[in-house]
Amino acid sequence: MSTVWSLKNVDINDFLSIVNSCKGNLYLVTPEGDKLNLKSTLCQLVGLSKLIEGGIVADASLVCDNIEDETILVKYKLYKSLDAE
Repeated sequence: MSTVWSLKNVDINDFLSIVNSCKGNLYLVTPEGDKLNLKSTLCQLVGLSKLIEGGIVADASLVCDNIEDETILVKYKLYKSLDAE
């Protein structure tokens, strides 16, 4: 597993679309050390509800298992578009 990036100022709807399109597990890691598997809808609700401030993710890191998913996430980070795939 490798850290793809630190999440800040991410559009939640776009981000969840990317998460749902990934094949492997994605983990949201908070500064407190909590590690939530975002492939779980329950973890999405619990984890993101604690991190959302004004409609954006406040601060967390994203870690993924699958190298193909990592590529999708990096492209999204660079281009801020779902069309970057």
